[in-house]
Amino acid sequence: MSLMRKGLLWASTNAWMRERAMRTGFVRRSVKKFMPGERVEDAIEAAVALKPTGINTIFTRLGENITRLEEADEVFDHYIKVLGLIKKAGINCEVSIKPTQLGFDQDKEKCFDFCLKLLKACEAQGTLFWLDMESSPYVDGTLALFKRLRQHSTSVGVAIQAYMIRTDKDLDELATLGSTIRMVKGAYLEPPTVAFPEKSKVDEQYYKNCARLLQDDANKPGALLHIATHDVSIQERLLKLIEERKIDKSRYEFAMLYGINTPRQVELAKRGLRIRCLISYGEYWFPWYMRRLAERPANVGFVIRNMFKG
Repeated sequence: MSLMRKGLLWASTNAWMRERAMRTGFVRRSVKKFMPGERVEDAIEAAVALKPTGINTIFTRLGENITRLEEADEVFDHYIKVLGLIKKAGINCEVSIKPTQLGFDQDKEKCFDFCLKLLKACEAQGTLFWLDMESSPYVDGTLALFKRLRQHSTSVGVAIQAYMIRTDKDLDELATLGSTIRMVKGAYLEPPTVAFPEKSKVDEQYYKNCARLLQDDANKPGALLHIATHDVSIQERLLKLIEERKIDKSRYEFAMLYGINTPRQVELAKRGLRIRCLISYGEYWFPWYMRRLAERPANVGFVIRNMFKG
């Protein structure tokens, strides 16, 4: 792992840096590359603008690890409001939450209740409810939450991180359920006993994990793979595999982040492939922003060069 990546991931968990950076105009201007604004209305506007290109969307409100269970009530109410705004805007959009936004640390049963209600609301609206994956201490709990929700509906998905050493085993179990999975590489600072530190190893794991979820035994009711990477070489490698295996388009979608290689997102849509753009918004953006930069440290230079344009 590069020193810059380590530094960015360290910064993502540093409260002193977060408090100061979020008040700094320089940083606030740079974050606009990755999010349209702090309000859900900003996300709606961005999704509406993408709709003519054939790009669908996922919304996630930034924030994690609430400190009081009462805060989860506000988060739940917010996402109910978001579903109403999505319906009113007439956009094909899903929602994604972190369990620790809905009280996972304080009361796991209450968190499950919130998630189940949101899942049912999403199902009624014909959309998916996603669970984001957080750092390694939360993997077991998040997977247990997903499996429990999956017993109630197939309209639930979970993010799985390719850099985790345990992921191969987790996917074998999840594939038997017919799971909706968003494969990501992973963006937390983890010890080498838990996650692969080498980029080349993570890249190969990512390809292997996606290929595993495209095998015949994973093709079950409710199964869907989100190929959530910006790595064009991996995307094309998987498309070649998909063509060779004659895999139906209903089994997979591409997922990329707002503001990252938008021309590629448009290109995939023009090729008739399903593509979703994950749009993040909210006031608690600093940890997420540092992790986005750490995923590809070259983004740091890009942000600095483009901040002052216009």
